[in-house]
Amino acid sequence: MERQHFFHSHPLKLNLFRGIINYPYSVPYCKGCGEGILGISYNCKRCDFFLHKSCGEQPRKLQHPLHPQHPLIMLLSIRSKQSYFCSKKILRGYTYHCFHCNFNLHLKCASYPFTVKAEFHDHPLKLLRKSVSFTCDACGKEDKDMSYLCIDVTCPLMVHLKCAALPLIVKNTSHHHALNLTHSSQLNQSHRRICRICVKKVDTEKVYYCSKCNFIAHLDCATCEGYTDETFMLEFKDKQPLELTGMLKNEDSKLDESMDALAYVVKKKKIGEDKIEIDEEINHFSHQHDLKLTYDQLQYNEKCNGCRHLIFPPFYSCAQCRFFLHKSCIALPKKKQHPLHPHLLTLLRKATYGDFICNVCGRECDGFTYRCVKCEFDADVKCSLISDIITHDSHEHQLILSRASYNEKCSCCDYNAKGGVFRCADSEDGSDGEYYCDICEKERNPKHWFYYCEELNFPAHSKCILGTYIFDVVGML
Repeated sequence: MERQHFFHSHPLKLNLFRGIINYPYSVPYCKGCGEGILGISYNCKRCDFFLHKSCGEQPRKLQHPLHPQHPLIMLLSIRSKQSYFCSKKILRGYTYHCFHCNFNLHLKCASYPFTVKAEFHDHPLKLLRKSVSFTCDACGKEDKDMSYLCIDVTCPLMVHLKCAALPLIVKNTSHHHALNLTHSSQLNQSHRRICRICVKKVDTEKVYYCSKCNFIAHLDCATCEGYTDETFMLEFKDKQPLELTGMLKNEDSKLDESMDALAYVVKKKKIGEDKIEIDEEINHFSHQHDLKLTYDQLQYNEKCNGCRHLIFPPFYSCAQCRFFLHKSCIALPKKKQHPLHPHLLTLLRKATYGDFICNVCGRECDGFTYRCVKCEFDADVKCSLISDIITHDSHEHQLILSRASYNEKCSCCDYNAKGGVFRCADSEDGSDGEYYCDICEKERNPKHWFYYCEELNFPAHSKCILGTYIFDVVGML
């Protein structure tokens, strides 16, 4: 979908933008409101010009209830102007302006309706056009801003502008089921309340929750622009509760069926010693010849054509080609959902388009990939199988898989994290004092991994052990 905007000479294309996944160096700003871009936006690749979808579809001329006497004209804000609605400075971007009265409105301020019907509340909400201190009854955060109030004088509901628009059901790319807006008192109290998206504690009145998986998410995290399934949200919008429940069950059933589909066809079976059927000969989608199951040890160090790790019995092989697959790689499903991507991934062989870079670990790979053709997202076999919760020998608490934020560094190697990272929600490092490396004699960060000899009380940077000073270390030993 393309649009010609009156402030730009080239046509703009509507795209789904996901921050550092699409734009690794920085997050671009919307030329309309001046805020960062995430989610659906219009952009011109020739000029690096971005507009939020809502900002790009605002009219050039507007008649607004806050200034009914004159029409407002959208123009580029060259000087700092103050928005009448929120009293905040308009530092960059466009503004609605009245030349007669020097009246200004942010683009976002102009888009707020005066009365809304929140999905989670029985009564309409009215816009309070004045900044006051309050605690939001949806997210529980204290703030000083404009808000929506319940028009029923007996109902004390007061919520943020963005919280008033919270949907009852949201589909976030971090989870394969839909999440329901739930009061925190309805959660399973036997589990700790950790947001599975940002991996921080949840202590708000309302949360998004999947009861099937005990998946909890902050309101902001679950509805974060750019990480919600927009197709899902449009399809299920305005549905009645009973109709919606049936449609969600049908969606879950179709997803389960798709993910259960096998990547091979059985050609020959046999009965094992324990009287269990064994797939002795198969036809796998990745190879033109039939593959046979073997328990023999190979003479040479061959690698599996799927995961590219060393092959070991039992495995499947081709009698005509040097083609091998682990028994576990044969069992990989044809479709798979990954917590770091919104769409269902399809298992493909390398020969489809050559080597690829895994979007989860950032490494170059040449085996099977789980790929989203639409987004050009790849996950190699190893990264497709990784659990979203792990226990690592280097840390005392469980680690939860989440997306890396911009300029976030790994606690082990201190390099910028890309794709997925494992986070701890429990611990804060309370270390104090000074820590040094006994090789380079420079200070080291106590939060980073290091090599240590307990017998000699000898700590060292990992880069000093494996990098520049490796020969000095050998000499010292």
